Amino acid sequence: MMWRDLFNLKGGAASIKEINQRILADATVSGTNLIVLVMAIMIACVGLNMNSVAVIIGAMLISPLMGGIVAIGYGMATYDVHFIRQSMIKLAFQVGFAILTASLYFAISPLAYSTDELLARTSPTIWDVIVALCGGIAGAVGNTRQEKSNVIPGVAIATALMPPLCTAGYGLASGHYPFFLGAMYLFFINAFFIALAAFLVFKVLGVPSHGDVAASQFQRQRIILAALGILITAPSIYLAYQMVEENLRDMQVKSFISEDMDSQTTSVVSYTVKGHVLTVDLVGTLLTEKEIDALQDELHARNRLQDLELVVIQGQREL
Repeated sequence: MMWRDLFNLKGGAASIKEINQRILADATVSGTNLIVLVMAIMIACVGLNMNSVAVIIGAMLISPLMGGIVAIGYGMATYDVHFIRQSMIKLAFQVGFAILTASLYFAISPLAYSTDELLARTSPTIWDVIVALCGGIAGAVGNTRQEKSNVIPGVAIATALMPPLCTAGYGLASGHYPFFLGAMYLFFINAFFIALAAFLVFKVLGVPSHGDVAASQFQRQRIILAALGILITAPSIYLAYQMVEENLRDMQVKSFISEDMDSQTTSVVSYTVKGHVLTVDLVGTLLTEKEIDALQDELHARNRLQDLELVVIQGQREL
């Protein structure tokens, strides 16, 4: 068996006519798809508001947003400018409708605090790019088979298109504009790389171009896609770097607390890191200034904690 046979996308693929009909049906914004969109928005908002992962997954499974994004990738593969424009207008309507509905929901919701599920959609990283690209490829492959498989529901959960839009609505309703920007960036990452992945799959399947396409248009599209990919990915790489640094720093703080602060005569009640200050609430035998200075040296011996100042709050209580 040849290697190319192992990764042959054309085997078991639906006809070009059938693929085209599926794309058109999935990209529709009126009728059934609009009703499903409204239901998905409300389910996602409730899930984010109640911090319920199961409810959020349900919203992702029924969300029709994937259809419009895949349609954009299909339009790029066929070089149909009119179809791309129509698909973008439809997607923009869905996005705007979702954000507006979510904003209204969170404006009247009595639960106005930021849940963990809301916070999780505000800081996209390079890993979200990888998930969107892989999910987009899997989704496009699954959508072009003669018999649809269970790939599409899995892709809908992995790429998570609806929750970021609802989080953006929460950001507008609550005045947390960094939430809005972070969530919209996450949605844009997912949308772009899903469309790009769909474009690549459709090109491999050999979908025909819409009319005559000049060689210069092929080259221009490659340049635009490459430039957009770099511009969209660059901030996510920086955010991923920050997240890794924060995690490594937290690990070293925990290591310092367990190895140097906890002992037979003292015990750490709590600790916090704010800015460049590590504050430790300690009970047990009171530490002398000399002992605290030695702990400060131990703190600075860890490479990611060299900028921290140790503040010890002591109470001579029984352990």
